[in-house]
Amino acid sequence: MSHKKEDKCKKCRSLNTKLFLKGERCYTEKCILEKRKSAEALMGRRLSRYGEQLREKQKARWIYGASEGQFKRYYQIAKRSSNITGNEFLRLLERRLDNIVYRLGFSLSRDQARQLISHSHFLVNGRKVNIPSYLVKEGDIIEVKKKSKKLPLIKQILQASEKRVLPEWLELNKGSLKGVVRRFPRDEELRQDISLPLVVEYYSR
Repeated sequence: MSHKKEDKCKKCRSLNTKLFLKGERCYTEKCILEKRKSAEALMGRRLSRYGEQLREKQKARWIYGASEGQFKRYYQIAKRSSNITGNEFLRLLERRLDNIVYRLGFSLSRDQARQLISHSHFLVNGRKVNIPSYLVKEGDIIEVKKKSKKLPLIKQILQASEKRVLPEWLELNKGSLKGVVRRFPRDEELRQDISLPLVVEYYSR
């Protein structure tokens, strides 16, 4: 569950893109990609088609913090769907509880969300769920446990994420610290910085 802090920066450097694995720090000048202009150094390196596929797959996996086994399972589920495979694949990642907790502003990063979930700080529909990869359903209610609301860490997180923009497919009651999954994200609401066709190509080889 725990990761070395420097490993997160190495992941960003290896892909030459911000993965926002350190939460709010990634938006500041302290970000390693802001300090080191590695983009120019990588511009001349041409990747093979497989290299491009692998790069996009790794980018998506590191952003959402899923294991390789989970990624393969999501692909198989998405492949059986009547929707576009790539979009459904990403929609499954957005449905992960750790991502929902992050989106609602209950954590500063998905990594922190996984830790908080593992320590049983959240309830789903009134029941304790400590599995970060748990897939939420439409209408599910995610809330901070009553005892956890008093923790200094939770208060600090809520204050720091106060200005975060909430996706339209989620609803948040800041007073009771309850979030609702109104619906699943539409295709146009899925993040655009991941080349989904390349990810699908990687797993359909």
